[in-house]
Amino acid sequence: KMDNTASSAPQRGLSSADLVVEELVEGGVTRLAAFYYSDVPGEVGPVRSMRASDIGIVSPADATMVTSGAARQTIARLAEAGVPYVTEGSAGFFRDAARRAPYNLMTDLSEVAAALSEGRDRSRPVDYLPFGPARDLPKGQPATSVAVRFSPAHTTNWVYREGRYADTGSLAAAGDEFPADSVLVLRVVVGDAGYLDPAGNTVPETVLTGDGDAVLFHGGREVRATWSKEDLGAPLVLSRQDAEGGAVPLTVPRGRTWIELVPLAGSVTVGLG
Repeated sequence: KMDNTASSAPQRGLSSADLVVEELVEGGVTRLAAFYYSDVPGEVGPVRSMRASDIGIVSPADATMVTSGAARQTIARLAEAGVPYVTEGSAGFFRDAARRAPYNLMTDLSEVAAALSEGRDRSRPVDYLPFGPARDLPKGQPATSVAVRFSPAHTTNWVYREGRYADTGSLAAAGDEFPADSVLVLRVVVGDAGYLDPAGNTVPETVLTGDGDAVLFHGGREVRATWSKEDLGAPLVLSRQDAEGGAVPLTVPRGRTWIELVPLAGSVTVGLG
């Protein structure tokens, strides 16, 4: 889990991630769940805490979360769901003296991965998304800029440049930005996790089950779709309408993908510049 506020700058290790999920947390800001498999870097962070929303995000990948911890209510739910995690005190965690707490917890992810891999099955995990070749993607409509508004406090802006999507407000170190081949927007219900953070803010919980609207951005174009997920551990299914109005599967072109879990109260604005 990675912080995504100005206090986290510069973020480290995003350019090595295979997949990133952006989710709403308290205060109207967002946090990132960055997935690493094909390239496990050294320094990654700042590492922050888990939320109950992460159960539905992490479970389909059978992944281990690297985190600073969580509220006791969240830890209980993660344990019930069987989601493993490692936190400060485990191999690979350290504090960066050049940063202020709580934004100074970092990890050497290669060291964490080495410790976790001992005695574990190293077979390739199942695909997180329904991936397919780019030629299978419908033509869609032109879309070279996307403004994803999570709340009045946070909007993520994407611009299509040189075959990839750039986050114009990225907090990553120069040259360490996430190289998004595709951006997948899922409209989601956001409820109340049932407790307050230390500042007294209501903690939101993204409901990543059921179904909703989706938009896939790839190659400077958008394809409208719907998403569905049977339960927290189930894979994500994408569908689109064919020429006859029937539902057919939609695949995501293979490559690095950023997933936006946008509340229904948020908005997605598409442009051509």
